[in-house]
Amino acid sequence: MLCACIDIGTNTTRVLVAETADGQVEEVLQQRAFTRIGKGMKAGAEIPPEKMMEVARVVNEQVALAERLGAQAVRIVATAAIRGAANRDEFAAAVFVAGGHEVEILDGHEEARLAFIGATRTFGQPLPDRIGVVDVGGGSTEIAVGTIAGGVEWSSSFRVGSGFLADHYLRSDPPSVAELHAVREHAAGVLEGLELPLPDCAVAVGGSAASLRRLVGAVLEPETLQRALRVLSGDTAEVVARRFSLDPERVRLLPAGILILDAAGQRLGHPLQIGRGGLREGVVLDMARRL
Repeated sequence: MLCACIDIGTNTTRVLVAETADGQVEEVLQQRAFTRIGKGMKAGAEIPPEKMMEVARVVNEQVALAERLGAQAVRIVATAAIRGAANRDEFAAAVFVAGGHEVEILDGHEEARLAFIGATRTFGQPLPDRIGVVDVGGGSTEIAVGTIAGGVEWSSSFRVGSGFLADHYLRSDPPSVAELHAVREHAAGVLEGLELPLPDCAVAVGGSAASLRRLVGAVLEPETLQRALRVLSGDTAEVVARRFSLDPERVRLLPAGILILDAAGQRLGHPLQIGRGGLREGVVLDMARRL
């Protein structure tokens, strides 16, 4: 079954069109736009009208693209920046008018559940019994622990993401040592004292994790994370972006994403293996199951 997920996040608005069969996902198309809804936005503030219109236009284009490709079902989900906005209902209405589809504003636990499904069902190789999944987004971070057979046993959502920390602390290009230290302290402080059931392995998903695969490979551990930080703090975002074929905006956000992943990895007690799917893959698998 050909399904599509449009994921309106704090940093990006993405569409995934994929064929689903027997619990597997075969990507047909994936596209993103850096819409940066959360840039400079505080919790409980309103999404500006011009930003609502921009995102509504992007979603409309992505819906049309998915339908041209033959998607039989389209599901639009929105995450941290939207669920924390004072005018979230007005935003959802604007997107509905533009694209003709309802917007489902996910709470943190549902976002964690769907990211867990996407991460574990698309990993590509057998995983141990109990798995921890960390999904670092632009405005929040979700951690879930569970099994493939039984699903999520424990999850939590934290109001800290790569866009949030980059906007608050990273003023220099490349970032300074002092700025990186401030981000590290903030990320570690948010997760300090977190008690969770320890998994047998840990998987990282989200834009930061996917981009880090190009910088340091498929496993994130203290040594590789520090190597990535050295790369990102050694040249401007434009230079690093050209070197690794990344978007400059993603490179600017990456140091913050890395330091959140580092803090989460310490809490999970394992190196983070970069997953091949996350929230969007979880949404299309969940949609196919329901239909």
